[in-house]
Amino acid sequence: MNAPTGKDLETLRAKAQADHRALRARIDRLSDDAIDLILRDARSHYAWTDKPIPPGILEDLYDIMINGPTSMNTLPARFVFVKTPEAKARLAKSLKPKNVDKMMAAPVTAIIAHDMDFWKELPFLFPHEDRRHLFDGNPEYCADTALRNGTLQGAYFMMAARALGLDIGAMSGFSNAIVDQEFFAGTSLKSNFLCNIGYADETALFQKLPRFPFDKVCSFA
Repeated sequence: MNAPTGKDLETLRAKAQADHRALRARIDRLSDDAIDLILRDARSHYAWTDKPIPPGILEDLYDIMINGPTSMNTLPARFVFVKTPEAKARLAKSLKPKNVDKMMAAPVTAIIAHDMDFWKELPFLFPHEDRRHLFDGNPEYCADTALRNGTLQGAYFMMAARALGLDIGAMSGFSNAIVDQEFFAGTSLKSNFLCNIGYADETALFQKLPRFPFDKVCSFA
């Protein structure tokens, strides 16, 4: 992909700036209800109703989350939506025993992974400057960049799901090695964490656990 230059670049930049000004004029902040839904009053769920996930909503989720920022627009995250009984049985091999029922009951479980060869897509994703040389032959830098930015994208994924009215329950009690063998053998993908998706059975909830106050964990320099 060729990067725009000259007047084409000026036109694209002017449009981007105008679009941002228009967005800020239209919406100066989210409503308190929206913030409650996404984060403040949102809960992690591990029990699920049998309400089906509507067709197309996972595509909508992706279309929202993919717009979250990553360094150099690397976008290393990859997603596998585990839905079938056969695929769930394969995924169950990786889980700690207490997590098996949680995953099996969820309508969908997403494997949040990242592609260690993400940098090969930079000519498309970051066309105005070729930065592949930063990663080629530097596996440690590749791994750090993929994990950091893939984790960011996993967080965007969860917020996008909540914004669409879905409930989520992230899980880390599993073997990454087994997931990678079952789903990513022979590829450049590595699993990060799992996320159950559906409509929750809130009768399984307990009280929300404590959170730190601002002064406990924040400071000014």
